Amino acid sequence: QVQLVESGGGLVQAGGSLRLSCAASGSIFNINAMAWYRQAPGKQRELVTTIPWGGSTDYADSVKGRFTISRDNAKNTVLLQMNDLKPEDTAVYYCDADITTWYGRRNDNWGQGTQVTVSS
Repeated sequence: QVQLVESGGGLVQAGGSLRLSCAASGSIFNINAMAWYRQAPGKQRELVTTIPWGGSTDYADSVKGRFTISRDNAKNTVLLQMNDLKPEDTAVYYCDADITTWYGRRNDNWGQGTQVTVSS
């Protein structure tokens, strides 16, 4: 089994910063990629950024230049640094991890979500 634990959400004023963290644990043989999605009220979940364990990062156009994803391989953790936050960034942010377990199964795993609220 694989568990994802997210932290770091909260309330911030426009122009402020937050850092989200997502730690993966359990029967992890290999992390293929991790990503952050977000879902605002009344909207579909959208991809914010992704980081393959062996490739380059990618960002949604709406967050390019403001958000930075990074990883700590030793801790199976991914961080999302969010700067210059805007009210339209308000959403529940979800961590997603594409993981191959020691049992040879490859699955998408989701965190519980963390609320980010940006006030104007």
